[in-house]
Amino acid sequence: MMKSDKLIVLATVLLAAVYWFATEQIKEPLIGDPIGPKAIPRLLIIGLLIAAALLWLETLAGAKGSARDQVSNQVVSDEASTQEGPKGVRGYFFIAAMVLGTLGYFFVFNWLGYAVATALYLFALMAIFNPGRFTANVLTAIGFSFGSYLAFSRLFGAQIPAGVLPF
Repeated sequence: MMKSDKLIVLATVLLAAVYWFATEQIKEPLIGDPIGPKAIPRLLIIGLLIAAALLWLETLAGAKGSARDQVSNQVVSDEASTQEGPKGVRGYFFIAAMVLGTLGYFFVFNWLGYAVATALYLFALMAIFNPGRFTANVLTAIGFSFGSYLAFSRLFGAQIPAGVLPF
């Protein structure tokens, strides 16, 4: 298992734990929505833990495959080694940029609102992970952000920050 994958799994589990702790601090109203304000955060916690488990399993399977390759003295091609992600200082810079971008998203969330902040954040992530597909990235980021905003705020009545939007 790569060291960065271990760190990502650990960070995801820690984030889920902190999120769980914060979710349990939410006061439930005596009268109101039968689902309650903790439902969506709990779903997010489950999603984080599933993602961490899947990454753990994927990296374990990759480690077994690479150990098998070393035993049989197979040479890993340059193409396969480039798919492991950034290494060295560049890798740490990449992780730091992702953390700072996420913190920036949290800071502008209420001011810009869910839809705009999420669209910008998703577009930035998609530009990194899906380069060269500007139109698809923009349409996906906007479609997901505004679609989920409308679904949760209009269909489910969730109180989501509108920010700079008039609705």
